[in-house]
Amino acid sequence: MLAAPADSRPGNPWFSWTYVHENADTIAEKLAFHAGLTARAVLIALLVAVPLAIAAYWWRPLTAPILALSSVLYTIPSLALLALVAPAVGTTKDLSVLIALVLYALLVLVRNTLAGLIQVPGAVRDAAAGMGYGRLSRLWHIELPLALPALLTGLRLATVSTVALVTIGALIGNGGLGDLILGGFNHNFYRAEILTGTVLCVLLALLLDLMLAGLGRLLTPWTRGRRS
Repeated sequence: MLAAPADSRPGNPWFSWTYVHENADTIAEKLAFHAGLTARAVLIALLVAVPLAIAAYWWRPLTAPILALSSVLYTIPSLALLALVAPAVGTTKDLSVLIALVLYALLVLVRNTLAGLIQVPGAVRDAAAGMGYGRLSRLWHIELPLALPALLTGLRLATVSTVALVTIGALIGNGGLGDLILGGFNHNFYRAEILTGTVLCVLLALLLDLMLAGLGRLLTPWTRGRRS
């Protein structure tokens, strides 16, 4: 039989400084793991997505298959995907969660990068070709910089969604702040543990989004005048 939920008893507040103080080391460890896993997943997804987007941009017959494959991966429910990956990699390894996160981030990054490349004006490409730029040099010096705003938008979306998806790793003990959320439910609905994990997850997503937004402003100064 299940124990009576803790919220039926007094002394189970939604926030407790006592809980935070007594579990500060564990909370910091889970937060660091969550941030680190998010960073690794987004970076790997970016390294895979950009070449895929370039391939789809250069060879248009590849566009539909690349987008279709990434779309299919994105539609797989997160729990089902983790259940498929974990037995093959290891049910207690964070690599299982990492693979799932990378696959989910691919669609957003591929689509946004490809959209940014396609939106480069044809006149700009023609002018670059007339100045002697080859395909690779034109991509590096002209097309990718102009596609950067769209790429960074995709990076922000992928990062925020990845922060949320890391929590599913709690099912195999590698969910970062998700371990606190799930642990709160397992510990007879311990409200302080649940809310602490939830709030920190939201704050982490907001912080990373603001950092990427600031990075975008630094890397694309020409867009500021356009917005104003």
